Amino acid sequence: MNAWNPLVEPAVTLEWGAIFARARQAQRRWAAQTLKERGAHLQKMQAYLVINSEEIAATISISTGKTPIEALAAEVFPCTLACQWYGTKAKKYLVPRKIAPAHLLFIHKRNTLHRIPLGVVGIISPWNYPLSIPFSEILMALIAGNAVLVKTDPNVPEVGEMLDKIIAVGGLPPGLYQRVIAPGPYVSEHFFRHGIDKLFFTGSVAVGKTLLRQAADTLTPVVLELGGKDPMVVLDDANLEKAVNGAMWGAFQNAGQTCAGIERVYVQASIYPEFLERLAAKTRALRHGGEKNANVEVGEITTEKQYLQIEKQMAQALAAGAQIVAQSSAATPSPRCYPATVLSGVTHEMEIMREETFGPILCIMPFQTVEEAVTLANDSNYALTASVWTRNLALGKKLALEIAAGVVTINDHLYTHAMNELPWGGWKQSGMGRSHGQLGLEEMTHAKLVSSDCTPSKRNVYGYPYDAATYQQILSLVGLFGAGSPWEKIKRWGKLLPLLLKKMGTAWRVD
Repeated sequence: MNAWNPLVEPAVTLEWGAIFARARQAQRRWAAQTLKERGAHLQKMQAYLVINSEEIAATISISTGKTPIEALAAEVFPCTLACQWYGTKAKKYLVPRKIAPAHLLFIHKRNTLHRIPLGVVGIISPWNYPLSIPFSEILMALIAGNAVLVKTDPNVPEVGEMLDKIIAVGGLPPGLYQRVIAPGPYVSEHFFRHGIDKLFFTGSVAVGKTLLRQAADTLTPVVLELGGKDPMVVLDDANLEKAVNGAMWGAFQNAGQTCAGIERVYVQASIYPEFLERLAAKTRALRHGGEKNANVEVGEITTEKQYLQIEKQMAQALAAGAQIVAQSSAATPSPRCYPATVLSGVTHEMEIMREETFGPILCIMPFQTVEEAVTLANDSNYALTASVWTRNLALGKKLALEIAAGVVTINDHLYTHAMNELPWGGWKQSGMGRSHGQLGLEEMTHAKLVSSDCTPSKRNVYGYPYDAATYQQILSLVGLFGAGSPWEKIKRWGKLLPLLLKKMGTAWRVD
């Protein structure tokens, strides 16, 4: 595939009223099913993914420019894991949960927290992981009892069609899953106008801000995952071989088109020369190319717009004094390939160190102290993921808490998105809210507390009528949190409790 897919977003007019009516009707039926029954539909999808894994991976590879290995490992495999986890494990977080009273005053109350489906969830998904990103969010929505409206990216139409096939195998009620094909602004406008219950968006900061402004008019909740400029901090006691290999894969996997890919590497000065030398040698050994076989490490750039963005940042950096240390070699010619590149001599004044590149460019800087490394890592408008590389796990965990990021890994990078049990997301301009795991399931539901009184009491101790006795009783309750030994507090309770019970058992008579 030597040319980029043409960006085609047809100017269509959809029957949005009918689309939402179908979704809401199907959702009511779906929400009435048990979690086990919903999970059975997901298991059918998993079986289809396993049987057709090579065909699905080939479609993704051809459509996006990914290498076949990355299409299989980063798209198909995570989807099979998602079916398994959401189909069998998610019920732990969706069943009603009892909450015990924390104070004796409320011991007669019975409290249960319920997770109620939102209704109709909207998903707008990107082109860089066109199957695994929307698929996991679709499964979260479905298992939680929602209907789903999905807009996939027009740069990868074949993957959108493949997504439809996989979902269809699940045998869902008609209308529960609907994929809309139309321009993005048109879709988001009608999502909000027709009452989407929540929107999940993965994409650029600019579009995310636009959606947030649109959502404000209706107070529609949104979950935004808007990218990153992820740092890697390498301390002088790190396993150099592992760290170099991790830096390369974290930066160049999917040709760098990963929101949580490594874009900035900070290496302690004492090991910086050796780290750079090893990194350069291994980068030169990498092969980039457009052939869809297993002998290429770095695949193609998915869109022409993204290719031009990479070229622009590189030209600016080189003009400002950055130097190319090493680049991968071409296994096969392809105008869509950008070589894996290591840059030194970079500074935080350069755009390539401040704005997301989304390409196979790895910028490397030395640092002197651990404190300096944390300052450099946090000097960014993004806070999605980060990694710390050290043999001192206690220090690594300490630094992980100091670095601004939604996910920080130690001695590895770029794997937690495939672990469906773990939450995913960041802050600053990396977005808001979470997907995946318990937090992701909570994003797909309303929290509803049902609290009941299990006593035959006639009134509450704090209720009407107010009088001096009520005041003194409440003052005594407050005093229970003051100084005194446990035994003294027990004695206070012993005196107070009969008075409270008497009031609760006495009717308020009005003459």
